[in-house]
Amino acid sequence: MHNPLLSKSLLALLIAAPLFSACSNDDDDPTPDEDNEQITTLTYTLTPQGGGTPVSITYRDLDGDGGAAATISPATLVLAPGTTYTGAVTLLDETKTPAENITAEVQQEADEHLLVFTPSGVNLTITRTDRDSKNLEIGLATRAVAGAANTAGTTGSLKIALRHQPGTKDGSATPGDTDVEVTFPTAVR
Repeated sequence: MHNPLLSKSLLALLIAAPLFSACSNDDDDPTPDEDNEQITTLTYTLTPQGGGTPVSITYRDLDGDGGAAATISPATLVLAPGTTYTGAVTLLDETKTPAENITAEVQQEADEHLLVFTPSGVNLTITRTDRDSKNLEIGLATRAVAGAANTAGTTGSLKIALRHQPGTKDGSATPGDTDVEVTFPTAVR
């Protein structure tokens, strides 16, 4: 016995079947996302031009956000007034053994990274001196000029941020995401 309602339903199902199978879930894309680097340690080392003892300051947060508090050592970056320094930033991922040198990775992917230096309340000017293949600044190497001494007893700050800018690097700090951002107490005295 032929049922017209069943025939129409079966016909509609047969027509719609290719549409259902044509839709697929693209969540299985094997291309990984451009992940930000894992950075547990940032050291900024400044060597006086013309000789002298280098000074450095280190931020370390071995367990990342939400765990134990990060440490900064020494407590304050102290620079001599009227001194020009050659600066170098070192980045590490110390969650791995041995520690992974992220500085080398940033250098290798220089077209995707920019270090941003923001002094506040301290007479300090920092210029990035290294460049990527597009002649845009990177910031792993710097020139820092410490001006007049801080007012007696005052301490300012120096914020250092590593911006991850794959495909968007234009020489400004605006595009991209922040891999790490650290604010160091800083004084010129």
